[in-house]
Parts: sequence; structure tokens; C-alpha cells
Amino acid sequence: MIKHFIIIASAYSIGKRIALDYFDEKILQLDVIQKEINYINEKCGSDVPIATHVLQTDSTDWRSVVKKDKFFKEVYLVKNKEEFVKLLLSDRELVGIDIAKYILSIKPCTHLKLEKLTYLCYADYLCKEKDKLFIDKIFAYKLGPVIETVYDKYQKKGMTILEDNIEIFDESARELSISSRILSSKDGAKKLLSIEETLKKYGDMEALKLVKLTHKRKSPWRYAGAGKKSYEEITDDMVLNFHKNECS
Repeated sequence: MIKHFIIIASAYSIGKRIALDYFDEKILQLDVIQKEINYINEKCGSDVPIATHVLQTDSTDWRSVVKKDKFFKEVYLVKNKEEFVKLLLSDRELVGIDIAKYILSIKPCTHLKLEKLTYLCYADYLCKEKDKLFIDKIFAYKLGPVIETVYDKYQKKGMTILEDNIEIFDESARELSISSRILSSKDGAKKLLSIEETLKKYGDMEALKLVKLTHKRKSPWRYAGAGKKSYEEITDDMVLNFHKNECS
């Protein structure tokens, strides 16, 4: 019989669970396995969720593992720990659409409201933690801050962001899976907590009331050009210096 030691994690960038399979007797020594796990933690962060499994089959072939336990049926076997780490690292940074999908998993929103809530989640986190919630750029549109990936995803032909009467339903927005996606990012637990706190403050407000918040005097939006056609970027420095004026 062949003993398999398997390290498994979720790679949201490819939408699959991924695995490393060790079955060589030299590698199966506990100190060697621990070094492999330490390598993954050092490269990806100790908060990256990974799981380990041990089982025996009659072959070194991965197909024997799948045959033995259907839990591994949809798992993607990677070639080596470097590929495993590369896939996990691609999940460490969030984009705006990740936050938007989490918001939609809780309640449907119009495009206008979704843009504002996503922006406020970013601004609150940046001011508290002095770090980015996601990597997208934010621009000053006519009705306030707009996030690149959220705009690209939900701006449909024949429907502009000005039409605040159409709620967005996204079948891919599932609270458990989107929560896991956020938790897999750098400081994921801290980010998720901050998002929830922001949604408690602003989640029940109507879109136009949120627009008024972002249009306040000396808001980041105003310093970025107040919605001129050039769509100037709202920089982190603007948010750090003037987001407090939106909250007062």
C-alpha cells in the first residue's frame, strides 16, 4: 500500500481546490513535511487556510486517491510547491468586484448604490488600517466615486449608472464562498470585519443619500474633480485626508 500525505487549499483565482501529493518515503518524514508546510506559510502568510489529509491507496497515481475518496474528485493536482504557492498568492489581493459580490450576497443593490457602498468599504478600511482593501483605482464620476472592476462588470448596454431603478442580481454572489474569498486575502479576517461594520452604517441608506455623502464639501470626490468628464482618479491620499468629511 502507498501512503499519501496531501496538502490542500482553495485557489479562487482558478475557481478550484488545489493539492500537493507526497508519497515518497523520504518526504513523508514529519520534519520534511513540516518544512514543506512552513515554506507555504512563509511565502503566502500564516493566515492562508490549508488542510492536510492522509490516506493509503494501492498506487502512487493521483487517480487512485480520487478513486479511494470522492472528496478529491474536483481537486486540481499541482506539480510542485512553487506552483501551489503561485496560485495561492494570486488570491492575496482583492479587487473591487470581490467586495461588490459580498455586498450583493447580503442584499441586491442598484448599480449606483453598489458603487457607493463598495467605495465606502474601501475608504473606511484605508483610513483605519492605512492599507488598501482592494487594488482597483477609484474615479470621480458625475454621481460620485466609481470602482473600475465593479463598473466594468455591472455597466450593461442600454443601462447607465444614472438609472437608479434596476436592482442587480448576481448568481455568482454567494455569501459563504465570497466570504471565503475575502478571508483568503491578506489580513482577510480584518478586512471582512471592516466591510461588515461599513455595511451596518450605510447598507440601509438609499442610493441618493449615499451620493450626498460623497458629494459633501471637501470630500475626496470633490478634490478629484467633482465628477468632471475627465474622470480623475480619487487617490489614497485624498481618501486619507478627506474621507472624514464624508462621515461627519
